[in-house]
Amino acid sequence: MRVLVLGSGAREHALAARLVADGQAQQVICAPGNPGMAALGPTTHLDLTDPNAALELAGHEQVDFTIVGPELPLSLGVVDRFAGAGRLVFGPSRAAARLESSKAFAKAFMARHRVPTARFHTCQSATEALTVVRSGMFGFPVVLKADGLAAGKGVIIAEDHAAAETAISALMNDRKFGAAGDCIVIEECLSGPEVSFFALSDGDHARTLASAQDHKRLLDDDRGPNTGGMGAFAPSVVLDGPLEARIITEIVEPVIAGMAVEGHPFRGFLYVGLMLTTAGPKVIEFNVRLGDPEAQVILPLIDEPLLPMLVAGAEGRLSRTRCRLGPDKFVGVTLASRGYPESSESGRPINGIADAEKVSQVFHAGTARRNGDLVTAGGRVLTVVGRGATFADATDRAYAGVDRIHFDGMQCRRDIARSASRIAG
Repeated sequence: MRVLVLGSGAREHALAARLVADGQAQQVICAPGNPGMAALGPTTHLDLTDPNAALELAGHEQVDFTIVGPELPLSLGVVDRFAGAGRLVFGPSRAAARLESSKAFAKAFMARHRVPTARFHTCQSATEALTVVRSGMFGFPVVLKADGLAAGKGVIIAEDHAAAETAISALMNDRKFGAAGDCIVIEECLSGPEVSFFALSDGDHARTLASAQDHKRLLDDDRGPNTGGMGAFAPSVVLDGPLEARIITEIVEPVIAGMAVEGHPFRGFLYVGLMLTTAGPKVIEFNVRLGDPEAQVILPLIDEPLLPMLVAGAEGRLSRTRCRLGPDKFVGVTLASRGYPESSESGRPINGIADAEKVSQVFHAGTARRNGDLVTAGGRVLTVVGRGATFADATDRAYAGVDRIHFDGMQCRRDIARSASRIAG
């Protein structure tokens, strides 16, 4: 089977690496790919905002199966174009992808189907948002979310009135995230451990994949601005069997059933961002694809060939599959450019990756080739993943890899998985 992976980040590098390692694909083609993915198989230029170009590429390359990595092409309907042309593809339709591409849709959907989440109010104007904040209906801190896609950075936690009003102005007046902030969701701030929970769905059935815990803040001890993710570890150390069963019955299954009832069966990866509150698990957000950096630590954890599961999901045969997880622990550390998340530097030479790969896995995100040299080309540049029998071992290997890599302005957190090591060793 010839497989096409759409995307160019560390998540897609991890997907392609897993497919190649399993050995069940005849060839893995990545578009547009990155220098790390180029070491696994062919890469080819592709504009991910053009679903027709993706479809043409699949035909030209005689692809049998396509996996869509990032959220943007999903929100633009690439799966609809493939399905309409009779091509096998893994990912949700444009309508189903609204669970991620519209926070307002997701919150209203959860309200309709009684999926536990924070209390919220959707605002169509800055005036309405200011009225909500000044009313004190959610207290402080309060959470403000851009409705549309904002590369994982459209969430602001405001500690007081002044911060909330500044955030509203940035989102709706200054349009910090463009059209994504034309509508915003204001909601109560939940407290408790955060968990990323992943499942596969074929539209009717869901199969649990794995859990992870992400580190969103830029700096150690969860300080600094929110980012797309500065590291992750898997599996989660705060989930047990009964709690996982509750997440499945109270959240995952109602979401899959609700999307089917509303005429938009959900097929693909479902990422549920959860807060484990004293009242039980509540949804913070949905993603309709694997997370980044969670994918980099979850995919190596799966102790089954990946490709047959994804094909079964695309073909509606997921109930006949299983997903076992291996016993090892995985820790991933993101290396970012100077200025991230507000800006990023490009063109800085990267050294030491080959040496780092002797002790860890290295997944490329914002990298490029310039005159034969590997250089930075984005905010998040690399994810370095360590594997071990314990979280302490996995963390040691991850940072042993990090310490062998250098580029000017490199940023990384030094406390990834510290809590996991304290709890589970």
